[in-house]
Amino acid sequence: MSVLVGKDTRLLIQGITGSAGAFHAKQMIDYGTRVVAGVTPGRGGEKFESTVPVFDTVEQAVKASGANTSCIFVPPPGAADAILEAFDAGLELVICITEGIPVTDMLKVRRVLEGLRGKTRLIGPNCPGIITPGPAGVGCKIGIMPAHIHKTGHIGVVSRSGTLTYEAVGQLTARGVGQSTCIGIGGDPVGGMDFVDALELFQADPDTHGVILIGEIGGGAEERAAKYIKDHMNKPVAAFIAGATAPEGKRMGHAGAIIAGGKGTAAEKTAALEAARARVAPTPSDMADTLIGMMRS
Repeated sequence: MSVLVGKDTRLLIQGITGSAGAFHAKQMIDYGTRVVAGVTPGRGGEKFESTVPVFDTVEQAVKASGANTSCIFVPPPGAADAILEAFDAGLELVICITEGIPVTDMLKVRRVLEGLRGKTRLIGPNCPGIITPGPAGVGCKIGIMPAHIHKTGHIGVVSRSGTLTYEAVGQLTARGVGQSTCIGIGGDPVGGMDFVDALELFQADPDTHGVILIGEIGGGAEERAAKYIKDHMNKPVAAFIAGATAPEGKRMGHAGAIIAGGKGTAAEKTAALEAARARVAPTPSDMADTLIGMMRS
């Protein structure tokens, strides 16, 4: 079993004919993801890789292909409109890979998303995407993550950092421990799913037996996650918080990774998670071992 994506996912890719969209679309197809349509305005009627039909609008693509999920590789100036177009087409899940979308644009997207009341989920923007590891027809990779490091199993991973997601997954796989689903929620200050949304799904999934949560400085997402873990989770959660040495007021890596007004420090987040019975890894290289140790004990 998995969360959000799997054998029933029918994917369309917005921006499939661009350089990034085309490259990663091919990787997704090669992994076994069911890519049923692409969208590029003005390119309708073409075929991608000789098999995937391209449409001018998301609405046309959904009606013709039965797509239920979208992955967005649209440049920043048009990415928010691409997300809203996917919402309007009634897609269940929208994954936006694009980095650098203006915060004012994402505030409008967030307002619309809240009005949908859970009918559509958004992952991202500025994220690596989501993967449920598995063979063709079962597994599903949507995004830019390296597929070869993943292994089918029972550990959920949710992270604000793409590269630290890969590090955690690589450590788990090297130790023979597979993953149920890995979700990169992105590091922008305004986005879609947060830690609590992912933890709720992992808690409800009987095939997810433990979770690695990777946070970073800035914002209050990790503190909200700690409260959810304390109040609702009965599965082990290992965490890592990036940015422990970051100076106040300096953005580190992601747009949302900034200590402002003395709030959002790594120490505060670590204390909240440990108080919730999560165990925080001291270094990135300890993430998998921390969770494995919790599960063995």
